[in-house]
Amino acid sequence: MLIDAHQHFWRVGENGFSWPTPDLATIHRDFGPADLAAVAAPLGLAGCVLVQSQPDDRDTDWLLELAADEPLVLGVVGWVDLASPAAPDRIAALSRNPKLRGLRPMLQSLDDDAWIAAPRLDPALDAMIAHGLSLDGLVLTRHLPHLLALARRRPELAIVIDHGAKPPIAAGDHDGAWARGIQALAALPQVFCKLSGLLTEAAPGQGGEALSPYVAHLVAAFGPGRLMWGSDWPVLNLAGDYADWLALARKLSGLTDAADLAALFGGTCRRFYRI
Repeated sequence: MLIDAHQHFWRVGENGFSWPTPDLATIHRDFGPADLAAVAAPLGLAGCVLVQSQPDDRDTDWLLELAADEPLVLGVVGWVDLASPAAPDRIAALSRNPKLRGLRPMLQSLDDDAWIAAPRLDPALDAMIAHGLSLDGLVLTRHLPHLLALARRRPELAIVIDHGAKPPIAAGDHDGAWARGIQALAALPQVFCKLSGLLTEAAPGQGGEALSPYVAHLVAAFGPGRLMWGSDWPVLNLAGDYADWLALARKLSGLTDAADLAALFGGTCRRFYRI
């Protein structure tokens, strides 16, 4: 049962929309459930996790409203300003929606790399834990030490690293700080990872095989029991298409056991997000 652990919907000019910008013409248009079904249903997609794309309450409210009547959406990862004094009440209110599964601060866009590890976020994190919500970490290599500090300090908080922490594929660096940071986080049992978003980190012309050592490291570090496949569609369209990325991920994973493949392409996502 194929489950996409990471995809987006948006409407240009609505719900706090600020990205993608017009220069990204391929994806600067509306995307919704019918668009996803058109590319993924023929491949056997059974459901997806819908992830926020705008750091705005209006986006989260819209995603939850859309998801309520959309059987393809099995869970939603929303956004809350975790530093706001109002965050605990907002989290409590959102948690009453049966499809909300987690929250994602957009860490890659913040000026402070250590923002997520600040104790001032504890009231919001306490609320997330109390209401059974997980944290999606939208991070780059430079954020990994700070995400590790948070994970060590809050072992009760379930965390999933989005897009394998966007490894430096274009630079060809697969043995440096990224690999060490991933290995350290993988040592903590509450930390999971998404095999997603890698194609857009490669340089033009590198080809899919350039991803091989990075995928191998993620599979070795997390195993299929804590690694979940996601498309990052429609951002994926900047570098490839849905069917090709699904096939490439299956190939590069190196997995042949049916149970392992079932975990990577659906089971682990269902378990992590309590679907």
